[in-house]
Amino acid sequence: MLVYDICPVSKPRQTQRDRWAKRPAVLRYRAFCDEVRLKRLQLPVSGSHVTFVLPMPPSWSKKKRTASAGQPHQQKPDVDNLMKALMDALFADDSGVWDVRVSKIWGESGSIRIAEIAAPAELAAGEGKCQS
Repeated sequence: MLVYDICPVSKPRQTQRDRWAKRPAVLRYRAFCDEVRLKRLQLPVSGSHVTFVLPMPPSWSKKKRTASAGQPHQQKPDVDNLMKALMDALFADDSGVWDVRVSKIWGESGSIRIAEIAAPAELAAGEGKCQS
């Protein structure tokens, strides 16, 4: 498993105005993309499990922090927006990525973990084809 000390950021909805408006959400996203490229994060096109570790708020009590560490993160940002930000930072065309499992959990500090998992079994001949 590879662990990258990069605090995950989700992809914001952007408009043409964001080219010059410099909204904070867009600036955080662009800094995240730059950091991912700088640390040379690698994501295979298949057979990987990406876990986004999102930092717990500093206002939480020690008891709540201990209970929540490693537990599922079930609020915003969504996993699809986190994964979209990561894939946009890594690939000019991310259509080649076809098999990725994505999770998000609570942690003391933000990070991205990428583990290798078994690739899915090959489809039998004729299975999975759309009928036209």
